[in-house]
Amino acid sequence: MYLRRVILGGAAFALSAPAIAQDANIDGRVGKLEKEMRAVQRQVFPNGAGKFIEPDIQTPTATTTSASSTTATVDLTARVDALEAQLATLTGQVELQGNNMRGLEGRLKAIETQLAARAASPVETIVPTATPTATATAPKSKGGAAPTKPVTTAKANPARVAAVAAIERPASGDAFEDGYNYGYRLWEAKFYPESQATLEEIVAKFPKHRRASYARNLLGRAWLDDKKPATAVKVFYENYKADPRGDRAPDSLLFLGSALTDLGKAAEACEAFGELAKAYPDAATGRLAERLTSSKTRAKCK
Repeated sequence: MYLRRVILGGAAFALSAPAIAQDANIDGRVGKLEKEMRAVQRQVFPNGAGKFIEPDIQTPTATTTSASSTTATVDLTARVDALEAQLATLTGQVELQGNNMRGLEGRLKAIETQLAARAASPVETIVPTATPTATATAPKSKGGAAPTKPVTTAKANPARVAAVAAIERPASGDAFEDGYNYGYRLWEAKFYPESQATLEEIVAKFPKHRRASYARNLLGRAWLDDKKPATAVKVFYENYKADPRGDRAPDSLLFLGSALTDLGKAAEACEAFGELAKAYPDAATGRLAERLTSSKTRAKCK
């Protein structure tokens, strides 16, 4: 117990000083340590426990102590015990979360390998295979700027081409927001292949944008709603892994579980839901609570 030796060694050495000065010194030092411990608990970081150095000053044998000094030492010991317990708990939580993530990642890689073997299956392909013969170009903005890339339709259907062309593309001057909002409008109108193409382009161009988490999550939803859960699994997991602090990382874990459920991988889906509850308790019990409950019920999670 290096921490206890350092603090108790210093406390015993100070017993020769006046009791009032000693109490103030010990309380100040331990109080500072407790504040630092509380700050540490607010952070999630690897290797939660630091290394402590063996003190140069060893505990001397005291022949006499005052009543106030004895009380201060007992109180100090209790506070140090509490700090050590908190450190042990925090370290255990960090290690457990790391193990859970490694286990989930291993299972998802195995699933990805299985799905890759089925890539040519007529039930679902990882990438669209239809070669359209018609395209829909979004209308030019008021400033005359046209989209950088025409949106490809999934079917050579004149009515569909016209419907896609009727969806206005925003032209605020912010390339990311305009592309994201256009992809959202296409997704909302259930033009999933067109939404996928738009969002994929935005994600590729702006991978580090502060709202890239939104775009990747919406891209996953466009694949999931298009009945392509295999591709959705990959997109959702990559969004969570690439930016676990992103605003839509919790959502991607939720929809990752839904996509895995659609693939018949209930055990892995329940793992994703469990990781959501552990890593993002506020979202899991707040804005995503209802969806999480229904998703767990569908996957028959215990």
